[in-house]
Amino acid sequence: MKSLVIAEKPSVGRDIARVLGCRPSGNGCMEGSSYVVTWALGHLVTLADPEAYDKKYKKWEINDLPIMPDKMRLNVIPQTSKQYGVVNTLLHRKDVSTIIIATDAGREGELVARWIIEKAKCNKPIKRLWISSVTDKAIKEGFANLKDGKLYDGLRDSAKARAEADWLVGINATRCLSTKFNGQLSCGRVQTPTIAIIAKREDEIRKFIPKKFFGITANAVTAKAEAFGLTWVDSANSSRCFNKERIDGVMNDVKSITTGTVKDVIKMAKKKMPPKLYDLTELQRDANKRYGFSPKDTLSIMQNLYERHKILTYPRTDSRYIPTDVVPTLSERIKACAVKQYAKMCMQILRAPIKTNNSFVDNSKVSDHHAIIPTEQPVDLSDLDERERKIYDLVVTRFLAVFYPPFEYEQTSIKVRIGNEMFVAKGKTVLKNGYMEVYKGSDDDDDNSDKDNSGIKEQMLPKLVSGDRVGVKGFKLTEGKTSPPAPFNEATLLSAMENPAKYMETDDKALASTLEKTGGLGTVATRADIIEKLFASFMLEKKGKDIFTTSKGRQILTLCPKDLKSPEMTGIWEQKLTKISKGEIKKDEFLREIRKYTGEIIKDIKNSTETFRHDNLSSTRCPECGLPMLEVAGKKGKMLVCQDRECGSRMSVSQTTRTRCPHCGKNLDLVGEGEKRRAVCGCGFSEKFDAYEKRRKEENDKLSKREVKDYIDKLNKTDVKDEKDNPFASLKGLKF
Repeated sequence: MKSLVIAEKPSVGRDIARVLGCRPSGNGCMEGSSYVVTWALGHLVTLADPEAYDKKYKKWEINDLPIMPDKMRLNVIPQTSKQYGVVNTLLHRKDVSTIIIATDAGREGELVARWIIEKAKCNKPIKRLWISSVTDKAIKEGFANLKDGKLYDGLRDSAKARAEADWLVGINATRCLSTKFNGQLSCGRVQTPTIAIIAKREDEIRKFIPKKFFGITANAVTAKAEAFGLTWVDSANSSRCFNKERIDGVMNDVKSITTGTVKDVIKMAKKKMPPKLYDLTELQRDANKRYGFSPKDTLSIMQNLYERHKILTYPRTDSRYIPTDVVPTLSERIKACAVKQYAKMCMQILRAPIKTNNSFVDNSKVSDHHAIIPTEQPVDLSDLDERERKIYDLVVTRFLAVFYPPFEYEQTSIKVRIGNEMFVAKGKTVLKNGYMEVYKGSDDDDDNSDKDNSGIKEQMLPKLVSGDRVGVKGFKLTEGKTSPPAPFNEATLLSAMENPAKYMETDDKALASTLEKTGGLGTVATRADIIEKLFASFMLEKKGKDIFTTSKGRQILTLCPKDLKSPEMTGIWEQKLTKISKGEIKKDEFLREIRKYTGEIIKDIKNSTETFRHDNLSSTRCPECGLPMLEVAGKKGKMLVCQDRECGSRMSVSQTTRTRCPHCGKNLDLVGEGEKRRAVCGCGFSEKFDAYEKRRKEENDKLSKREVKDYIDKLNKTDVKDEKDNPFASLKGLKF
């Protein structure tokens, strides 16, 4: 008898098959003496659409709502039905006695396999493969430690409960809004609170009233003619004064004084610990901030590095720690990435026994998967494209940093009394570079970055002691304005979705704690798709890197039920889904509550007296139905969309590029079609598409500033015996 292994994707299935000694045995599977390996293509089976229960539901009618089937049905996804047929046949083969679920180790991965098995009506015994990387070593160890499938029945039930609840609420609310207000409207427990979070920030910015503040700076000099700057501070150590009369009074008191006395020199030794390892959300944030990658782009690149290249571990993780059982593999993982720019650092770490600590090794902080780290598979950087190298570099650099000691520095603060007023100067002296060696002295920009919020700029300070006299060579009145909170971009929106507690309407600490533990709105695996969906449905738009709600998005917040606008609902659901996974409550009990709630929100929408209007109508008629089309700003440019939800016709107007205008530096837009396409800018610049393409390719061939800086740094460190033979010798010493 044989065991049937079901992987989530073909690439993973083939890797497992190779390790198990299986060979191709027809389309969609591989077979050996003891195992048959097959795979899904993501989900092969999903919850059936409403029309599967009754054909009348094919037409959206408000009077047919709510739609609440007694028992939820499963449908094979048409696009992948051929592969489902392969898996279904294998499940029922007489020589297959056991099923081994080898889909992604998590709630959604469990659902992929369980729905296939349920749809096929197969009752054979189940075992579970639970691994975080797809290297040969991990696969072998996983098959040597297969789990009983019954241990994951709670996870299966929580996954099914989540899917059915989202179906009941999402489909009914979306249909009700669309038919009630005759528009392409949708809402859900994750996407609607996400819109609300952005709208709340927009309100804060709109209502923000900037306040003028004032300050005073002075130029000081020591007896040894060492110059440094001083900044006035009040009794609360603030350098900002919002009272112009007061600051004028201070200025009048000190402007004629030419000396000051050092009252205090405070030196504090400080340590900055290495940043935590990456989870997916933190990686998506960094990739967006540094390279402009969208969350979806980063996840796609990570999947390649995990599945195809096998050099990084499972990407869809919400943990920034590794468990103790990974510790014995660390030296092998370090050796695997000891190439090119990482070789020196890796060798330095491996010179002594590897030391770990609870800043990155903690079993209690690892759930389904540990942090994203390199695998034991040796890397060949030449196999990676530019985007893959950038993501790989982020992960490896962060991984190597945790093995280095803290960054140590001395924070110095000098207080100087001038007349009756106090002035301050601040500086920093590096004692030990520690993990900053990995980052080449640049800030890692992680959450634990130590930032001085006093507004006083750090500088190189002379050696002074209390009682020293310094000369003062003049004072300057400074002024500024308070700034509103920044609009969201994709990086900061991910942070808000991950930690949405401060956007809750209530102060329920238990709910806030649940949201924190369960990862907030959406999951690490779904947030990227949620953001993309909101752009695609024109609820959100981008202006540069900043994200704003559209008129449609703002109107959704007035039309949908209040509960759906707040993160509280996700918190409540996750509390109950966790209990389902632990067997503390039944799935059906939770779904009874969801059905009741669905009925209530449909009643509220039907009875609503609100109205919805399109304020972005264009003069262009839809080529399909003749109605005026809507002009919308998609994530990648402007387009025209038919206002009739049943028509859905779309036309591209312009596409935003990443190529800069040679005149003003802003991103160019591509407009027109075919031979008439042109690259244009708001400043008036315009060029033909052929010229634009030629210039774009030339710009892409140039070295980036970072690449030039890295090369010059390397050159400056190289001992060149005869600089006359070095064509780049003249560049030594340059700062970039």
